[in-house]
Amino acid sequence: MTDTLQMLHTAKAACPAAAALSCEEQNAALRAMAAALRRNTAAILAANALDVEAAKEKLGPVMVDRLLLNENRVESMAAGLEALCALPSPLGRVLAKHTRADGLRIEKIAVPLGVVAIIYESRPNVTSDAAALALKSGNVCVLKSGKEAHASAAAIVDALHEGLAACGLPPALINLVQDTTRAAANTLMTADGLVDLLIPRGGGGLIRACVENATVPCIQTGQGICHIFADRSADVQQAVKIITNAKTSRPSVCNAAEVLLVHRDIAPALLPAVREALVEQRIAAGLVPVELRLDAAAAALIEGTPAGEADFDTEFLDHILAVRVVEDVQAAIAHINAHSTHHSEAILTRNTRNAALFTRQVDSAAVYVNASTRFTDGGEFGLGCEMGISTQKLHARGPMGLAELTTYKYVIKGSGHIR
Repeated sequence: MTDTLQMLHTAKAACPAAAALSCEEQNAALRAMAAALRRNTAAILAANALDVEAAKEKLGPVMVDRLLLNENRVESMAAGLEALCALPSPLGRVLAKHTRADGLRIEKIAVPLGVVAIIYESRPNVTSDAAALALKSGNVCVLKSGKEAHASAAAIVDALHEGLAACGLPPALINLVQDTTRAAANTLMTADGLVDLLIPRGGGGLIRACVENATVPCIQTGQGICHIFADRSADVQQAVKIITNAKTSRPSVCNAAEVLLVHRDIAPALLPAVREALVEQRIAAGLVPVELRLDAAAAALIEGTPAGEADFDTEFLDHILAVRVVEDVQAAIAHINAHSTHHSEAILTRNTRNAALFTRQVDSAAVYVNASTRFTDGGEFGLGCEMGISTQKLHARGPMGLAELTTYKYVIKGSGHIR
């Protein structure tokens, strides 16, 4: 039996203990884990420095930033654990109930999923977020970090285990796979009866591999070809502010904008202002400018790189923005539904009718009106941290918080009833 498979058996055996924790016990453990993260900040940053140094040889600056931890980011991880303490437990909620005419009472009750496995790339903060959400939802987590972030993940899990131990809880509630090869990932994908839900968090290649090869239940998450459509009536100044935030505040994350669609009537006013903000002003400020990949209509108005068709189907995760001029709101909706990964899309408009049409017809997990796509995040949505952002429709859609990590059972109460 491989070490990974043995870990899964240990995790499965720990499920009853995880499900039995009261909300008060969960919160005490979360606070202890947060305190342990703070105490071990130096060790976590030392491990992260090893990962970052190795990654510089293989990854660009934007992706290295995705991997990087500093004191503020470790503090944010700890604060994320504490924020979950303010949220009610999702367990034991009565989702529906009714009583039959003969007095038989039927209730639908929220319960844990069991073993939740997460395969993720680059971002070490996923380690603590996933562990905390699993604990608060009564689940046991099995974490598989990418090789590029494994030292960081191991240091974080050591701290989390220290917090569990302070509360007398077993380390098997939070498990980190030590094997960083694809073989371990394949074990998780095919561990029928041991893994109750598999969540991949990373690039398109990882997500496709899980969806195509997993024999356990799998959630598609993360990949974000996010669109912003500037309608004819958009406020130009406001639009530039939103587009700049959506593209440049953190281009390596899945809720960053990758495609800008512009109504043909506002394009002559808006596109020069967008170029000024994303290119000229950033160069003047010593920042990385955004490469604008333009269709023919946009290229007739501003300078940039000619766009190829593949640019409108690419998650750049970099300082690159594909730009297309469209005829109207219906053309924008059609383009988005044809090219989107169903993550997050936004319309910038002062036309309430077009806003309503856009939100009704765009088939994505999060649809915005006059706001940046960067808000698609569990913390920003009031869910605490998040396990991932589901881009599918069954079981969970959008940021996955505590409720999305539960299933349900029916509890039926009678008094000698027979059929």
